Amino acid sequence: MDIDQLTLEEKASLLSGRDFAHTERIEHAGLASIALSDGPHGVRWQGQSGDHLGIGDSVPATCFPPAVAVGSSWDPEVAARLGAALGREARALGISVSLGPGLNIKRSPLCGRNFEYYSEDPLLTGVLAAAHVCALQGEGVGASIKHFAANNQETDRMRVSAEVDERTLREIYLPAFEHVVKNAQPATVMAAYNRLNGVHATESSWLLGDVLRTEWGFDGLVVSDWGAVGDRVAALKAGTDLQMPGTGGIDDAKVVQAVRNGELDEAIVDDSVRRIVALTRQYRPEPAVHDAEAHHRLARELAGECAVLLKNDADVLPIASRIRRIAVIGEQATNPRFQGAGSSHITPTHIDTPLEAIQAFADSGDQTVTYAPQLDVQAAEAVREADIAIVFAGLSADDESEGFDREHIHLPTAQVETIRATAAVAARTVVVLSNGGVVSLEDWHTEVDAILEGWLLGQAGGSAIADLLFGAVNPSGRLAETIPLRLQDNPVHLNFPGEAGKVLYGERVMVGYRYYGYAQTPVRYPFGHGLSYTTFETTDLAVTVTGDDCATAALTVTNTGSRPGKHVVQLYIAPGRAPVQRPVRELRAFTKVALAPGESTRVEMPLSRRAFAYYDVEASRWTVAPGEYTVQIGESAARIVAQQTITLTGQSLAKPLSLESPLKDWFDHPVAGPRLLDALSENLTAEQKEQAESQSHLLRMIDSMPIRQFIDFTGLTVSTETLERLAEESRAASAAGR
Repeated sequence: MDIDQLTLEEKASLLSGRDFAHTERIEHAGLASIALSDGPHGVRWQGQSGDHLGIGDSVPATCFPPAVAVGSSWDPEVAARLGAALGREARALGISVSLGPGLNIKRSPLCGRNFEYYSEDPLLTGVLAAAHVCALQGEGVGASIKHFAANNQETDRMRVSAEVDERTLREIYLPAFEHVVKNAQPATVMAAYNRLNGVHATESSWLLGDVLRTEWGFDGLVVSDWGAVGDRVAALKAGTDLQMPGTGGIDDAKVVQAVRNGELDEAIVDDSVRRIVALTRQYRPEPAVHDAEAHHRLARELAGECAVLLKNDADVLPIASRIRRIAVIGEQATNPRFQGAGSSHITPTHIDTPLEAIQAFADSGDQTVTYAPQLDVQAAEAVREADIAIVFAGLSADDESEGFDREHIHLPTAQVETIRATAAVAARTVVVLSNGGVVSLEDWHTEVDAILEGWLLGQAGGSAIADLLFGAVNPSGRLAETIPLRLQDNPVHLNFPGEAGKVLYGERVMVGYRYYGYAQTPVRYPFGHGLSYTTFETTDLAVTVTGDDCATAALTVTNTGSRPGKHVVQLYIAPGRAPVQRPVRELRAFTKVALAPGESTRVEMPLSRRAFAYYDVEASRWTVAPGEYTVQIGESAARIVAQQTITLTGQSLAKPLSLESPLKDWFDHPVAGPRLLDALSENLTAEQKEQAESQSHLLRMIDSMPIRQFIDFTGLTVSTETLERLAEESRAASAAGR
């Protein structure tokens, strides 16, 4: 269809929603309306009317494990299988675009929406999200990666300005989006509610134009978060194609008026219309049928990959056949919390309760199970007589949700008291957690024998937990975020959630494990931690340099235990001396391998230049500093089991110079430095040269002085023309990467 056949009013109408969940249609032009629906971990479909807070009911759909759980799987296959199943269910309901996944970084454990995000690390987030998007779109349903960008809190989320320096944006908050855009070509990108450095994300031409479209080459559609557009014309100019939901034609009229009075170029309208038309034609779902029971079984299987065994003293888990009496305590055993609250809240097709699943295993092993919602007198007697007690604890929707942030990371007081009271009388105590955000373990950690962090595991999570407790599934989850000893230890503690409409990202790139490692701050459990019922050994690490700034790592992993299991290979890069502050180590590659007892496999992991690079703000580029880098294999970010140091040629770190550049930068520059020294030497007497050589500390005192000021103070006769010529040569050398 030629959009020139449309009137300006018709084109403007396509730029906003027909209702809460549909795009506009123009029948005479053959333009159909398509449906967009919430649901990163399940389809939340409410029809033409809806809400974005999860208040109203929705059509029953499979509730798969949310991103908080998938992140701990460290497995792109888990993300992909979930994405494909979600696509099949969306097609069955006639939905064209699924709003998700969420790629925002877990900056603070207090963020109320952390259950909907994968990790505190951008690489882990990006790889999992790309797998989800590719599989979802492979089923004919478009993805909408969100919330672009720096949407890391719920407090004041509609207008707060995230004050973030460019290097931090480039290294922490943008890379996951970049990875998905470049590797999965998502149908849409959702612009966030918040402002970024004072500018609303929906109105940021730098974010949506310069970065997303020009640098990353995104050619899909930019859609607003629901209600995120304030100035429709400004948002359209910046690159927000589709405003959702519609405003009953009010903003459409503003677009028309802006074109007619010369404020808005109609070509901008046309570009957005073309992208909307392309979306509606590419993602017009063919009818599909899905097997709800099969998807429930899939949800159970995926959930088993996601839980993290944090602690297992004396191998109390898995529950062996010799354990005859089992006591189960806690309301979450019968009324489990398996998903977050808000716009992604799913009406499940079925719910597995942990107690029923535990009872099924016990029945097959002729074991007895007693249950009590809390530890009263009668329950205490049953716990005392049991061989093992399992306490279910966690957070409710009142504790964490979209729309507000938490104030602390503690479990409810009554639950802590139940855990401690149980541990005081039980022979063995296991705690199973269900929570969307990190909770403190400090009030009771040392008093229990085992802890299984279940996060939120979806509608089949109850059965998956029983599978793990009884050893039908070997735990293979690893923490995608750090569990601190105290909230006060978190690097964002002083700045979260901000004040006066702004939140300062003062920790810069030191987010999560990056900070804890750099500051040598102890934590309860580090990023990447997770136990297994079997054991693994890493040997024969060999790192080969394959270019000036890239390498390949290879290693052997062996299952040295007696059970089949999966192991996550975590590769970190520890930079040597650098011109900028860098973390002690950063995750740069990972893979999950499945091995039978005694089986070995050789793993090869390519490391591109980005694995070694930092973002050089002054040069506006990714730079690999020349020097040494240590490739480390870790069982977590805090426990390294193998490493090898390599040397990379990298790129010149020479900075472009000006008359305001400090003296040190001039002397250190490989091109301008020697020539400046020659020019200065011509103006020094032999006595002055001898004094300069014998009193080198004087140079350190003035090395931060701008060269203009240095020349003025010393009276040396180096001309401005000479300095400007040398500065121009420095800029040319920097542009050439020398």
